[in-house]
Amino acid sequence: MATQDQALAPVQIWLMAARPKTLPAAVAPVIVGSALAFHDGAFAVLPAVAAMVGAVLIQIGVNFANDYFDFVKGVDTPERIGPVRVAASGLITPEELRTGMILVFGLAVLVGGYLVVVGGWPIVAIGVASILAALAYSGGPFPIASHALGDLFVFVFFGLVAVNGTYYVQALTITPTVSLAAAAVGLLNTAILVVNNYRDIDTDAKTNKRTLAVVLGRQGTRVEYVLLIVLAYLILIALALVYDPLVLLALLSVPLAVPHIRTLLTTTDGPVLNRTLAGTAQLTLVYCLLFSVGLVFSQILG
Repeated sequence: MATQDQALAPVQIWLMAARPKTLPAAVAPVIVGSALAFHDGAFAVLPAVAAMVGAVLIQIGVNFANDYFDFVKGVDTPERIGPVRVAASGLITPEELRTGMILVFGLAVLVGGYLVVVGGWPIVAIGVASILAALAYSGGPFPIASHALGDLFVFVFFGLVAVNGTYYVQALTITPTVSLAAAAVGLLNTAILVVNNYRDIDTDAKTNKRTLAVVLGRQGTRVEYVLLIVLAYLILIALALVYDPLVLLALLSVPLAVPHIRTLLTTTDGPVLNRTLAGTAQLTLVYCLLFSVGLVFSQILG
């Protein structure tokens, strides 16, 4: 590994630290929020783009913070079976990673400044809460991820907050329907984290990182994963009944979901679960894209 890692260019190493496979968790909610705004005649290009940039920056900031704090706290050990972590592997020093984290969050604040002008004080509250929660996810005296609260964090901030916030900066209001759609996105994004934590149950337990997966055990975590995905599709059906039937286009993503459920129910192999994690992120993005395409077509077709 050392020879291969030493051959990596700095840009490649920082890209590794950004964890591009996790970025659908940031992109998907903004796509859905913007599609909902378009459907409701409230779409605004600049706020939508700013929301997208801000969401991606916060996701990268969360990844940097997670890498940094898990290394400092001794959570990332040589026994870890997930993808390479840049601090634990020595590819980036903790000081450099902390500087990168501060820079990324600083850029997110700059983008947020524009959204505050558009959306007012609610955006200040959302921005401050998002960054504080991102830092508290792995850091601070009560790390969210180490006290079985990571799943709730993802559901709230990468579902409810992200979708509702994106819609709000364009429509300057929030509706129950938008919040219901946000819940579906949050459930799928939480499923991504569930795979990650399911894979790491043994190593997390050894380092006293009590994720919800550690608390529930393997069987309970499998049930959680299935429920999250099933509930996302049940919400889709509810939205088709009360909002727009064309959202059912997202049902075309079901064939992607089935093999991931089957894999989680039958294996504990790390490399296989790494692929399932990436596949669950892909499922989330495809579901959200199809959902959004249905809304856009509905509006265009009148």
